[in-house]
Amino acid sequence: MKYLVVSDNHGNREVLETLFNHYRQSVDVMIHCGDSELSAQDSLWEGVEKVTGNCDYDSGYPKTLTIETPLDRIFVTHGHLYDVRFGLQTLSFKAAEEQADLVLFGHTHQIACEQVGPTLFLNPGSIEQPRGSIQEKSYCIIESTTEAFHVQYYRKDFTVISDLAFTFPKP
Repeated sequence: MKYLVVSDNHGNREVLETLFNHYRQSVDVMIHCGDSELSAQDSLWEGVEKVTGNCDYDSGYPKTLTIETPLDRIFVTHGHLYDVRFGLQTLSFKAAEEQADLVLFGHTHQIACEQVGPTLFLNPGSIEQPRGSIQEKSYCIIESTTEAFHVQYYRKDFTVISDLAFTFPKP
């Protein structure tokens, strides 16, 4: 299974349209982790799993999602409701409650990828306004197999960020 994960485009519809059109036929699930600042009814969202962020004011977005695929149980949130700026503890409690294999979030605008116990926590960074030590406008592709999660981060122009490729074994 291949998952496209993107977050925090903050009103830039064009960057999402380009990204989704590029990957629509080559990934199994497209996921947006909030702060799009677009209408929840925008035609752009056709075939895209999405959640609300702290800058999304349309009440049509869900606060969280739990997605079941043939290989994984994925919990998606923006992160502001779980205080991700202060660590993953609150989010890890929710992940355990949801029995999630993979937790996807945004909010901090910082690339993050960490396995805690059996669960992989991943932030794709911001496709429009990166923060922190890695100043790349980014998204990621996760390839899930029965043995592992293979994570590759990309720049918004589809080029690979070579230093940001990771493999996490599944239990």
